[in-house]
Amino acid sequence: MTDMTAHIKAETMEIHGRSPGTALRSLVIGVTAFLTVVDLFATQAILPSLTRHYNVSPAAMGVAVNASTLGMAVAGLVIGMLSPHIDRRLGILASLLLLAVPTSLLAVAPDLTTFTALRIVQGLCMASAFTLTLAYLGEQCSAMDSAGAFAAYITGNVASNLVGRLVSAAVADTFGLPANFCFFALLNIAGAVLVNFTVARVRPIRTMKTTVAPLQAMVEHWRNPSLRAAFALGFCILFAFIGTFTFVNFVLVRPPLSLGRMDLGLVYFVFLPSIVTTLLAGTAIERFGTRPAIWAAIAVAGIGLPLLLASRLWVVLSGMVLVGVGTFFAQACATGFVGRAADGNRGVASGVYLACYFLGGLIGSAVLGQLFDRFGWAACVAGIAASLAVAAVLNLRLLPSPSAAFPA
Repeated sequence: MTDMTAHIKAETMEIHGRSPGTALRSLVIGVTAFLTVVDLFATQAILPSLTRHYNVSPAAMGVAVNASTLGMAVAGLVIGMLSPHIDRRLGILASLLLLAVPTSLLAVAPDLTTFTALRIVQGLCMASAFTLTLAYLGEQCSAMDSAGAFAAYITGNVASNLVGRLVSAAVADTFGLPANFCFFALLNIAGAVLVNFTVARVRPIRTMKTTVAPLQAMVEHWRNPSLRAAFALGFCILFAFIGTFTFVNFVLVRPPLSLGRMDLGLVYFVFLPSIVTTLLAGTAIERFGTRPAIWAAIAVAGIGLPLLLASRLWVVLSGMVLVGVGTFFAQACATGFVGRAADGNRGVASGVYLACYFLGGLIGSAVLGQLFDRFGWAACVAGIAASLAVAAVLNLRLLPSPSAAFPA
């Protein structure tokens, strides 16, 4: 994640071998990822409570909560284009500090419109930090380490889904909705503190010089068939993930399952296996290749979809485990592929990928929300299955060049 971890890694490799430095670097990467995106999905654990609080439909509240993905799509694209001119350390630090502002203001949002606007601003800040971090990993990690570094970052993302939802449900249930948002604002500040101390101990990160204009670089990336397929694949992944883990909340609190608010938070231990399996993405890519790894991940998620329609809680939870494992694993593989496949201007490539990825989340919440409201949960699951099927077809076009498999 930082020059500090790279420096420590180099020293420990020279003295003790590869493992200690790699573990330390992965830990810092994962914790930073956790604190960067912990706000993104934590609010989903309290979706039914927010729906009652604002007296709106599940579809309307689902779009409002996931409006952060619109901000992330816009910021991912803009920051990706401007990243060659942005100091990585200062950009990540400022983004996390600013993120605490809209997060705390959510505690006093008077209506759904204000709530939605603040979620968009949250997305702008989160994606700025996220994009700059992915660009840094793509630029600084060696061919041997890049897959593992991206897997560690996505694993932190997975952990934020689990812990964020658990904490959100517990704080809201104990202290109320306003206290929940204030607590997460403190976590945003903690992320800024981590970045400040880990990066400040060594020389500042040097921004990458480039002779290609960002807009031209973006056009070149879109002309690359493999990258274009990866961008669309990312869209489908979050489309499916959002559809599953947004609207399943309403299924869980309704009969016959009828879970309470705290029980709903505990349900998200289903993400625990994903924390372990996502760490294996780098190894799977090295051993089997990107395409087989993604196909396997999509297949796992697809197996879980029919289980979501069951009337028994343990069966539904099993389906959620499989969908979580599959989608997060596929995300780690696709994210790493973009970082390795882009021939230069990796910040722009990461920004475009994230813009497509998060746009998929926004459109997924809107489209699948309408299916859920109008036709029920089974229709929503069918829409998720269609998205995964498209992702499987797109995976055929991920044909990395030699430089993508072994970047300089």
